[in-house]
Amino acid sequence: MDLLIVGLGNYGKKYEYTRHNIGWDIFEELSFSGNLTWQSKFKAEFAQTTVGNSKIYFLKPQTYMNLSGESVVPCMQFFKIPVENILVCHDELDLPFGTIMFKNGGGLAGHNGLKSIAGLLGTTEFKRLRIGIGRPQHGDVSNWVLSGYTGEDKDFFRPFLQETAKALELYMKDGFQKAATQYSKKKLV
Repeated sequence: MDLLIVGLGNYGKKYEYTRHNIGWDIFEELSFSGNLTWQSKFKAEFAQTTVGNSKIYFLKPQTYMNLSGESVVPCMQFFKIPVENILVCHDELDLPFGTIMFKNGGGLAGHNGLKSIAGLLGTTEFKRLRIGIGRPQHGDVSNWVLSGYTGEDKDFFRPFLQETAKALELYMKDGFQKAATQYSKKKLV
């Protein structure tokens, strides 16, 4: 069973290590990240590996968040990946920082990257890895997601990414159900 794992983010120096880019950032913490060869394809940075008998395709759309579907759909069509084998890793305002949750389909919670993907796929029935960034205590949500980490969040950012990468590797090795059971709104840091 081949899988497509999409990390959502925005390209460009000014967006590096912002809350909106956490979907990309976890790819750097995979135990085999040094062995991935990234190339430009599908309006994205693209890499692949093999786990057991499965090919795993990684995609970091380079279209800006609200056009992510323009990258995801051509990739899944090219490799003939069914919708049920797509996992989108994204920042989640409705989970506290340091918490993750696997989710199968459902609502989009106003996330523009998910809206773009769902709109072009014609369905919301793709899997997600929701990576908690929390909501701002005050101020604008768009400023929050496009800002870097401060305070305790900054201290725990790298350990959070490392633990999230372990959860992603469990999904690749043992499947969605096992990962979803083990990481159901689980606080990692």
